[in-house]
Amino acid sequence: MIELFQFPWSPYCIIQRRILEFSGARFKITNIPCSDCSRIWKLSRQRYYCVPIIRDGQTVVFEVSEDSQVIAKYLDAKLRLRLFPREVEGEQSILWRYIENEVEAVGFKLNDVYWREVVPAADQAGFVRHKERKFGRGCLEQWRRQRKELLAQFTQRLEPFEKMLWNRPFLLAHEPRFVDFDLFGILGNFLYSGHYRLPSAHPRLRKWHARMAAAQHSAGNDKVPF
Repeated sequence: MIELFQFPWSPYCIIQRRILEFSGARFKITNIPCSDCSRIWKLSRQRYYCVPIIRDGQTVVFEVSEDSQVIAKYLDAKLRLRLFPREVEGEQSILWRYIENEVEAVGFKLNDVYWREVVPAADQAGFVRHKERKFGRGCLEQWRRQRKELLAQFTQRLEPFEKMLWNRPFLLAHEPRFVDFDLFGILGNFLYSGHYRLPSAHPRLRKWHARMAAAQHSAGNDKVPF
Protein backbone atom coordinates (compact mmCIF):
# COMPACT_ATOMS: atom_id res chain seq x y z
CA MET A 1 0.00 0.00 0.00
CA ILE A 2 1.20 3.51 -0.81
CA GLU A 3 1.88 5.67 2.24
CA LEU A 4 1.86 9.47 1.98
CA PHE A 5 3.84 11.42 4.59
CA GLN A 6 2.48 14.94 4.86
CA PHE A 7 1.55 18.14 6.62
CA PRO A 8 -2.26 18.25 6.13
CA TRP A 9 -2.32 21.91 5.01
CA SER A 10 0.71 21.79 2.71
CA PRO A 11 -0.32 22.63 -0.87
CA TYR A 12 2.12 20.08 -2.27
CA CYS A 13 0.79 17.37 0.02
CA ILE A 14 -2.79 18.22 -0.95
CA ILE A 15 -1.80 17.73 -4.60
CA GLN A 16 -0.54 14.19 -4.00
CA ARG A 17 -3.40 13.34 -1.63
CA ARG A 18 -5.98 14.36 -4.23
CA ILE A 19 -4.20 12.37 -6.96
CA LEU A 20 -4.34 9.28 -4.73
CA GLU A 21 -8.02 9.89 -3.93
CA PHE A 22 -8.74 10.38 -7.64
CA SER A 23 -6.99 7.11 -8.50
CA GLY A 24 -9.22 4.99 -6.28
CA ALA A 25 -6.17 3.11 -4.98
CA ARG A 26 -5.88 2.19 -1.31
CA PHE A 27 -3.38 4.40 0.49
CA LYS A 28 -2.34 5.45 3.97
CA ILE A 29 -1.66 8.94 5.31
CA THR A 30 0.95 9.66 8.00
CA ASN A 31 1.10 13.19 9.37
CA ILE A 32 4.56 14.50 10.25
CA PRO A 33 5.13 17.25 12.86
CA CYS A 34 6.24 20.35 11.00
CA SER A 35 8.88 20.92 13.68
CA ASP A 36 10.46 17.46 13.29
CA CYS A 37 11.25 15.97 9.88
CA SER A 38 13.66 13.37 11.26
CA ARG A 39 11.44 10.55 10.02
CA ILE A 40 11.59 11.92 6.46
CA TRP A 41 15.37 12.24 6.76
CA LYS A 42 15.58 8.61 7.81
CA LEU A 43 13.17 7.34 5.12
CA SER A 44 15.12 9.11 2.40
CA ARG A 45 18.43 7.76 3.71
CA GLN A 46 19.56 11.28 4.58
CA ARG A 47 18.87 12.66 1.09
CA TYR A 48 15.69 14.68 1.75
CA TYR A 49 13.88 16.36 4.65
CA CYS A 50 10.67 17.87 3.21
CA VAL A 51 7.11 16.66 2.62
CA PRO A 52 5.44 15.22 0.70
CA ILE A 53 7.23 11.92 0.40
CA ILE A 54 5.68 8.56 -0.43
CA ARG A 55 6.61 5.00 0.41
CA ASP A 56 5.43 2.20 -1.84
CA GLY A 57 6.68 -1.06 -0.42
CA GLN A 58 10.47 -0.76 -0.48
CA THR A 59 10.37 2.24 -2.81
CA VAL A 60 10.62 5.77 -1.37
CA VAL A 61 9.84 8.65 -3.72
CA PHE A 62 10.59 12.35 -3.24
CA GLU A 63 11.30 15.43 -5.31
CA VAL A 64 14.78 16.10 -6.64
CA SER A 65 14.41 19.83 -7.38
CA GLU A 66 11.94 22.69 -7.03
CA ASP A 67 10.71 22.11 -10.59
CA SER A 68 10.54 18.31 -10.54
CA GLN A 69 7.26 16.40 -10.36
CA VAL A 70 8.78 13.07 -9.39
CA ILE A 71 6.03 11.97 -7.00
CA ALA A 72 3.14 12.84 -9.31
CA LYS A 73 4.84 11.18 -12.28
CA TYR A 74 5.50 8.05 -10.22
CA LEU A 75 1.84 7.85 -9.19
CA ASP A 76 0.72 8.59 -12.74
CA ALA A 77 2.82 5.77 -14.18
CA LYS A 78 1.94 3.27 -11.46
CA LEU A 79 -1.79 4.00 -11.41
CA ARG A 80 -2.17 4.78 -15.15
CA LEU A 81 -3.93 8.09 -14.66
CA ARG A 82 -2.91 9.88 -17.90
CA LEU A 83 -1.93 13.06 -16.06
CA PHE A 84 1.16 13.74 -18.18
CA PRO A 85 0.27 13.05 -21.83
CA ARG A 86 2.99 13.99 -24.26
CA GLU A 87 0.77 16.30 -26.32
CA VAL A 88 0.46 18.81 -23.45
CA GLU A 89 3.90 18.37 -21.91
CA GLY A 90 5.06 21.87 -22.89
CA GLU A 91 1.93 23.63 -21.68
CA GLN A 92 1.98 21.76 -18.39
CA SER A 93 5.61 22.58 -17.66
CA ILE A 94 4.87 26.29 -18.11
CA LEU A 95 1.64 26.21 -16.13
CA TRP A 96 2.89 24.32 -13.10
CA ARG A 97 5.74 26.78 -12.68
CA TYR A 98 3.28 29.69 -12.74
CA ILE A 99 0.98 27.88 -10.30
CA GLU A 100 3.76 26.91 -7.88
CA ASN A 101 5.48 30.29 -7.99
CA GLU A 102 3.07 33.13 -8.74
CA VAL A 103 -0.12 31.66 -7.24
CA GLU A 104 1.34 29.72 -4.32
CA ALA A 105 3.54 32.66 -3.27
CA VAL A 106 0.41 34.60 -2.31
CA GLY A 107 -1.91 31.77 -1.31
CA PHE A 108 0.28 30.35 1.45
CA LYS A 109 0.62 33.78 3.09
CA LEU A 110 -3.15 34.11 3.28
CA ASN A 111 -3.43 30.69 4.92
CA ASP A 112 -0.55 31.45 7.29
CA VAL A 113 -2.47 34.47 8.61
CA TYR A 114 -4.48 31.86 10.56
CA TRP A 115 -1.51 29.75 11.59
CA ARG A 116 -2.64 29.50 15.22
CA GLU A 117 -5.81 27.68 14.06
CA VAL A 118 -4.05 25.47 11.51
CA VAL A 119 -0.82 24.37 13.18
CA PRO A 120 -1.06 22.04 16.22
CA ALA A 121 0.00 23.78 19.45
CA ALA A 122 2.99 21.48 19.92
CA ASP A 123 4.36 22.52 16.50
CA GLN A 124 3.71 26.26 16.63
CA ALA A 125 7.09 27.38 17.95
CA GLY A 126 8.89 25.43 15.24
CA PHE A 127 6.49 26.73 12.59
CA VAL A 128 7.06 30.39 13.55
CA ARG A 129 10.82 29.86 13.72
CA HIS A 130 10.84 28.33 10.24
CA LYS A 131 8.75 31.15 8.75
CA GLU A 132 10.74 33.94 10.37
CA ARG A 133 14.08 32.43 9.39
CA LYS A 134 12.89 32.27 5.77
CA PHE A 135 10.82 35.45 5.45
CA GLY A 136 11.99 37.69 8.29
CA ARG A 137 10.96 38.44 11.83
CA GLY A 138 7.31 39.43 12.16
CA CYS A 139 6.35 38.12 8.70
CA LEU A 140 3.20 36.39 9.92
CA GLU A 141 1.86 39.56 11.51
CA GLN A 142 2.83 41.53 8.41
CA TRP A 143 0.80 39.19 6.19
CA ARG A 144 -2.17 39.56 8.53
CA ARG A 145 -2.05 43.34 8.09
CA GLN A 146 -1.71 42.93 4.32
CA ARG A 147 -4.57 40.45 4.04
CA LYS A 148 -6.82 42.69 1.90
CA GLU A 149 -4.03 43.51 -0.56
CA LEU A 150 -2.94 39.86 -0.73
CA LEU A 151 -6.50 38.75 -1.51
CA ALA A 152 -6.68 41.23 -4.39
CA GLN A 153 -3.34 39.99 -5.70
CA PHE A 154 -4.42 36.36 -5.38
CA THR A 155 -7.62 37.04 -7.33
CA GLN A 156 -5.64 38.73 -10.09
CA ARG A 157 -3.18 35.84 -10.38
CA LEU A 158 -6.05 33.36 -10.78
CA GLU A 159 -7.55 35.25 -13.72
CA PRO A 160 -5.74 33.24 -16.46
CA PHE A 161 -7.34 30.03 -15.18
CA GLU A 162 -10.81 31.55 -15.24
CA LYS A 163 -10.23 32.36 -18.92
CA MET A 164 -8.89 28.88 -19.68
CA LEU A 165 -12.15 27.35 -18.44
CA TRP A 166 -14.56 29.22 -20.68
CA ASN A 167 -15.15 26.26 -23.07
CA ARG A 168 -13.91 23.16 -21.23
CA PRO A 169 -14.36 21.59 -17.79
CA PHE A 170 -10.65 21.29 -16.93
CA LEU A 171 -7.65 23.49 -17.61
CA LEU A 172 -6.30 21.73 -20.70
CA ALA A 173 -8.88 19.16 -21.74
CA HIS A 174 -12.18 17.47 -20.98
CA GLU A 175 -10.44 15.36 -18.36
CA PRO A 176 -8.05 16.42 -15.57
CA ARG A 177 -4.33 16.63 -16.18
CA PHE A 178 -1.57 17.16 -13.65
CA VAL A 179 -1.92 20.96 -13.66
CA ASP A 180 -5.52 20.61 -12.48
CA PHE A 181 -4.30 18.77 -9.39
CA ASP A 182 -1.46 21.25 -8.99
CA LEU A 183 -3.80 24.23 -8.89
CA PHE A 184 -6.25 22.29 -6.71
CA GLY A 185 -3.50 21.76 -4.13
CA ILE A 186 -2.49 25.41 -4.02
CA LEU A 187 -6.15 26.43 -3.65
CA GLY A 188 -6.61 23.74 -1.01
CA ASN A 189 -3.92 25.39 1.07
CA PHE A 190 -5.56 28.82 0.60
CA LEU A 191 -8.94 27.40 1.69
CA TYR A 192 -7.61 25.21 4.51
CA SER A 193 -8.30 27.58 7.41
CA GLY A 194 -11.98 27.90 6.47
CA HIS A 195 -11.77 31.70 6.45
CA TYR A 196 -11.80 32.10 2.67
CA ARG A 197 -13.85 31.24 -0.38
CA LEU A 198 -12.74 31.19 -3.97
CA PRO A 199 -13.12 34.66 -5.54
CA SER A 200 -16.63 35.47 -6.75
CA ALA A 201 -14.98 37.16 -9.73
CA HIS A 202 -14.07 33.71 -11.04
CA PRO A 203 -17.32 31.67 -11.31
CA ARG A 204 -15.89 29.15 -13.79
CA LEU A 205 -12.98 28.46 -11.46
CA ARG A 206 -15.39 27.83 -8.60
CA LYS A 207 -17.30 25.27 -10.68
CA TRP A 208 -14.00 23.71 -11.78
CA HIS A 209 -12.97 23.37 -8.13
CA ALA A 210 -16.17 21.46 -7.34
CA ARG A 211 -15.54 19.16 -10.33
CA MET A 212 -11.97 18.54 -9.17
CA ALA A 213 -13.09 17.75 -5.64
CA ALA A 214 -15.48 15.09 -6.97
CA ALA A 215 -13.48 13.72 -9.93
CA GLN A 216 -12.77 9.98 -9.97
CA HIS A 217 -10.58 8.10 -12.41
CA SER A 218 -11.97 5.34 -14.58
CA ALA A 219 -10.01 2.95 -16.76
CA GLY A 220 -12.19 3.89 -19.72
CA ASN A 221 -13.23 7.45 -20.51
CA ASP A 222 -12.76 10.23 -17.94
CA LYS A 223 -14.33 12.94 -20.08
CA VAL A 224 -17.12 14.84 -18.40
CA PRO A 225 -19.97 16.67 -20.18
CA PHE A 226 -19.63 20.43 -20.28
